Order: sequence, then structure tokens, then C-alpha cells
Amino acid sequence: MRKTLALLSLLVFTGAAWAEPLRITALGDSLVQGYGLPQGQGLVPQLERWMNENGAEVMLQNAGVSGDTTAGGAERAEWTLSDNPDCLIVLLGGNDMLRGLDPQEARGNLEQILQSAQSKGIKVLLIGMKAPRNYGPEYKQAFDAIYPELASEYGAVLHPDAFAGIAAAAGNDPAAAQSFMQDDGIHPNAQGVALNVAAIGPAALQLVAAIDR
Repeated sequence: MRKTLALLSLLVFTGAAWAEPLRITALGDSLVQGYGLPQGQGLVPQLERWMNENGAEVMLQNAGVSGDTTAGGAERAEWTLSDNPDCLIVLLGGNDMLRGLDPQEARGNLEQILQSAQSKGIKVLLIGMKAPRNYGPEYKQAFDAIYPELASEYGAVLHPDAFAGIAAAAGNDPAAAQSFMQDDGIHPNAQGVALNVAAIGPAALQLVAAIDR
């Protein structure tokens, strides 16, 4: 009887160890930080809930800083990864784009982040941004290409558009999309975040599946 109880205790303990949630850090700007949203309604808490509801056991850490560019993210990368999370989500580039910064600079900064993660054996989900057309076709082509090229080069999981959920719900109609945005027209409201999270979710689960535990 004692041997049976001991075996059961061992199995319970081992199962608990297996069930320890994966730690995922989300590195980004105001879209990650949760600018203008009530507590619990930003991208990080909504994505954490979505993933746990869809079979992944995860804890997401918010490393978003409002106003951050890819350069700021690159400067923070080593420190952000110093606690060795299991995975990293990177969502940066929106502020570079809004300021019309050189796409090659943004590419170099994002590459630095991916290199930092790679050196520590940390899997990455890279979330892309799409440049507006008002910067011209050459800028848009160069900027949009950053994310798939880097994901392919560094073996990152790619979600090509941070706003894909809103775009799909609005039928790619900018006027219809405004109902999912805050008054500034830049940041999603809680409903918009939920749409974007549902679009990001499958890629986030793909990231978790790539972890060797």
C-alpha cells in the first residue's frame, strides 16, 4: 500500500512539473503595453487567456513600452531576455513606420532582437506590421518585406499582420475598421484587440508547439 501511495505521489509530482506553464515574454510598443485600454483588456492578457482556453498552458509577461521603436526594442532585448523565458513574441515597427524611418534600419534592429533570442535558444513569434500606401510603393514594399524575410532567415514563427483580425472583420474597409479602434485611430479598442488576438492565436500555438520541453 505504501509503495502504491509513493508511486501515486511521484506521478502527481511529475505531472505537476510537466504542467508548469510556459513563460512567454511579449516585447513591443504600445500595442503590447495596452495603451488606452482597461486593465486585463490589452493584447498580452487577452492573448494569454485565448491561449489557455485553446489548450496551451502559458504565462505571458508584458514587455511593451509605449512609443518604442525597433531601436528601443533592440536596446532592451538582452535585458528583457535575461530571465530566459521559454518563448519571445516580438511586435515592433509601428512607430518606425509612423515616423517614416528607413526600413533597413528597422530590419537591422529586429534582426538584432532575433539574434539575441537565437543565441539563448529562445523560440520567437514575429508579428508583422503593414506600411500604409501614403509613403509610396517602394517604402511599403521594403517595409512589408522585413518580417517574412527575417522570420525565414531566423526560423521564427510569423504572423504577418498585427491588425489582421480587424482587417478581416472590417472587410479591409478602413471606415468600417474605425469601430474597432480607439479615438486616436491608431490603437485598437478592447474589441479590436480581441479580433487581432484571435488572428494571432494560431501562430502563438504554433510557437508553443515548437518548444522542446
